[in-house]
Amino acid sequence: MEFSERMLVLQVGKFRESDMWVRLLSPSRGVISAFAFGGSRSRRRFAGCLDTFNEIGVHVKASPGKQFFILQEGVLIRGVSRLRRDGQRFGMAVNCVRFLQSFGIVPEGAEKAHFLMRETLRLLEDREQAPRLLPVFFRARLAFDQGYALELAHCSRCGKALPGMYARLLIRAGQAACPACARATSDYRLPLGPETVSTLKALHILAPDAWDGLAAHPAAAGEFSEAVDAFIRYHVGIAWEDGRFVRR
Repeated sequence: MEFSERMLVLQVGKFRESDMWVRLLSPSRGVISAFAFGGSRSRRRFAGCLDTFNEIGVHVKASPGKQFFILQEGVLIRGVSRLRRDGQRFGMAVNCVRFLQSFGIVPEGAEKAHFLMRETLRLLEDREQAPRLLPVFFRARLAFDQGYALELAHCSRCGKALPGMYARLLIRAGQAACPACARATSDYRLPLGPETVSTLKALHILAPDAWDGLAAHPAAAGEFSEAVDAFIRYHVGIAWEDGRFVRR
């Protein structure tokens, strides 16, 4: 089996003297691992493209027993030199990549995940100032895209419209409710102010280059972050512990 695709480099590492292993995000297969034999020396086959966060075009071949992939050749499509020089931007990118790998992307969700990761890396490379909550925005959007969407237009219990009013996130139910309906449940609930509701709704549809201005006020930023991480911890099963994302 052989195929060619545009992929994103998520991680690279060396084994033996000149060989490399590479973890890539494919728009059709999700996260895959491959070996680039001679990758640290070959200028002809890889032309300096095997660096973290690069977008590359690669030709991939399965090993004879189909136990692993082998990179036959690659070409750089888009590099991110600024991102790698800036510690804060680099940290944001690493956080997003680690969450994506912890999430586990199935082929059915690979195209959306690839688009989101690609556009997030482009924002971090090109924008003069990246949104402070970019990693949290990324986590929310990835979860929404992979089937964990939230209905935020109306109360899940009485049907009352939620925009412009305070709401509550019912963690176990994975639904939003108006304060009155939320009080009538035994579910663990978190407050959602109008700005947080608006931000969560926007993240369902806005690409990363339109994330500026979301959850701009400090109170809304804290409220939003708490709601997203509690929702993901309960429904996706991923939590940030001891400096890394872990499956619970």
